[in-house]
Amino acid sequence: MKEITRIVEVFNQIDFSQRKAALATVVWVEGSSYRRPGARMLITDDGRWEGAISGGCLEGDALRKARGVMRDGQPLVVTYDTMDDGANSFGVGLGCNGIIDVLIEPINPANPQHPVAVLSEFVQQRDVRAVATVLSSDDTTLRPGTRFVLTEDQQNVPDWLIGEMHEVLAVGKPLTKTTDTSAGTVQVFIERIDPGIELVIFGAGYDVISVARLARDLGWHVTVTDDCVAHLAPRRFPVATCVVFADRTAVLDTVPITNRTAAVLMSHNFNYDKAVLQTLLTTNVPYIGMLGPRKRFDKMQDEFIKDGLLIGENTLSRVHAPIGLDLGAETPDEIALSIIAEIKAFFTQRTGGFLKDKDGPIHERLSGNVVGQSASVHQPT
Repeated sequence: MKEITRIVEVFNQIDFSQRKAALATVVWVEGSSYRRPGARMLITDDGRWEGAISGGCLEGDALRKARGVMRDGQPLVVTYDTMDDGANSFGVGLGCNGIIDVLIEPINPANPQHPVAVLSEFVQQRDVRAVATVLSSDDTTLRPGTRFVLTEDQQNVPDWLIGEMHEVLAVGKPLTKTTDTSAGTVQVFIERIDPGIELVIFGAGYDVISVARLARDLGWHVTVTDDCVAHLAPRRFPVATCVVFADRTAVLDTVPITNRTAAVLMSHNFNYDKAVLQTLLTTNVPYIGMLGPRKRFDKMQDEFIKDGLLIGENTLSRVHAPIGLDLGAETPDEIALSIIAEIKAFFTQRTGGFLKDKDGPIHERLSGNVVGQSASVHQPT
């Protein structure tokens, strides 16, 4: 989300009476690579770019290719083969052991369907969407770069794409699809883009500042709330997306809850956290984290029972108490890292362990395959 937002911001600053621009998007990876499908880079003809498609080794060549795309006005799929370090033309050993396909598209701001337009709409709407981009086509009605968008409210998608787009929207794993339509063979890249995690922090103490700052650095939407107005001075949380007062008995009237919400209780006030937790457990919020020792949460459960509140194990399993990964964190900044790392691992369904202990690849492999690539890292133009 952060990278897309920044690309849109930079795009809006370009003077297209003086400059040309193109958008590069990773659409296929075989083997290993630093960036995954969906990584983007906005390029202007004066040699500047925003975003990245690799760890820095491919950007220079992509810039050269992009200048040709801007000149010709035609999109291009470029293949970078980093499998053979001795043969690549960059003169360095990339060591990535992967094949990366990158779609480079010219941007005509006068065309309302230009490639940054869908990103701009996404930033404004902050919705989850599947986006299908045509990479190549024999169908004259479907030019490379044509896009289809699927959201909960928007489903104007061809029948031959609808199944795969719903699958990507539900699962989140990108794929490529080559299909024969009545008018020819069409190849598309389908990805899901979403606004990321929505972090809601209950409590506004000193240690919340580090958590809010780190979450915003990752591009998360951050809300800080408390029922003490004195703690909510905006100058304490300049990076927060939203700072709101919410009475402990009416938090749901002020703070929206979605399936991307991570609720974190950090008030250091037992009665406040208990009241907020009781309310949150009545919602479908997927993640609830609580700062403090395990016995604190155990005490809350005992008091729920005394109050006649019977809460099922499945409901209580959403509570992570104590919150955070076991990093040996001591300082507020280290504790913030532990908290944010656990939330990220939860939403990506990872364990948070050492990568060296992981069997198989770091990332899941992309489904489908791309055919008819336009160029290779061994033969740059």
